[in-house]
Amino acid sequence: MRYLSPKADLTFKKVFGEHPDLVISFLNAMLPFNTPDEEIAWVEYLNPELVPHTPLHKDSIVDVRCRDKVGRQFIVEMQMMWTSAYKQRVLFNASKAYVSQLEKGGDYELLQPVYSLNLVNDTFSDSEGYYHDYEIVERADTKEVIEGLRFIFIELPKFSPKTYNDKRMQVLWLRYLTEIDEKTREVPEELLESPEISKAVTQLEESAFTEAQLLGYDKFWDIVSTMKMQISSSQREAREKGLAEGLAEGRAEGLAEGRAEGLAEGRAEGRAEGRAEGRAEGRKEVRIEMALNLKRCNVPMDIIVKTTGFTEKEIEELE
Repeated sequence: MRYLSPKADLTFKKVFGEHPDLVISFLNAMLPFNTPDEEIAWVEYLNPELVPHTPLHKDSIVDVRCRDKVGRQFIVEMQMMWTSAYKQRVLFNASKAYVSQLEKGGDYELLQPVYSLNLVNDTFSDSEGYYHDYEIVERADTKEVIEGLRFIFIELPKFSPKTYNDKRMQVLWLRYLTEIDEKTREVPEELLESPEISKAVTQLEESAFTEAQLLGYDKFWDIVSTMKMQISSSQREAREKGLAEGLAEGRAEGLAEGRAEGLAEGRAEGRAEGRAEGRAEGRKEVRIEMALNLKRCNVPMDIIVKTTGFTEKEIEELE
């Protein structure tokens, strides 16, 4: 039996965007619910395209969007690579889902929370942990929380199963996402013992997809591989450029002051500024090149927007 990776756009949407029982189990395992009463029992799928009320505002598309009986909304996304614009995109989409609940004249008390669950197949933080839970809190006293928006980011490369005693289903679902791919020939028995995950595994069987879908699946990974190489190359060039410029500026500032202390401070400041400018410039160049390559490959516009963080208009204007 040959399986496909559940992290690809095609498979992720099939598993979690077509089977309510699977997305319910997944959300209950991943979200920070404190009591059984908070857990999800039923969902209906919503349009993943968050259409603005006016054509002048930005349109956006998420992987999976649904709501439960009390009206809470859940946005689930798989992000293959981390970009500097991704957090802003997540905030934008969750905020749009939140405000879209009310029509003109509606009561604010009718607003229900929006949970944004983001699986990231990349690392982006210095923390050793893989699970990151964000709320809007009052900085001096974090017990004061403004309810409404909750953001969960999971760094998949950092996940390592250690114990089944705590959050067993979370461990099993993350093993499902990180251990199954094209090289898998035998699925671990402990995954198949869970009815939900066993069903999710069957959705990944190669025989369940058409030839056209499999070609699209392979193309998806080709694009991901190309983008990773571009990012790695551009980041290396940006670091080298930033370091060189930082050293030059640091020397100039230090010599001008004519003091050993000034020289040290100038070098440090110059390095920091040069690195920051180089990294920023490099990241933008990577995103532009990435967008152009995806356009040449005739990748759908919504995927290019999601991957690069540019708007449709910005992408169309790229030459």
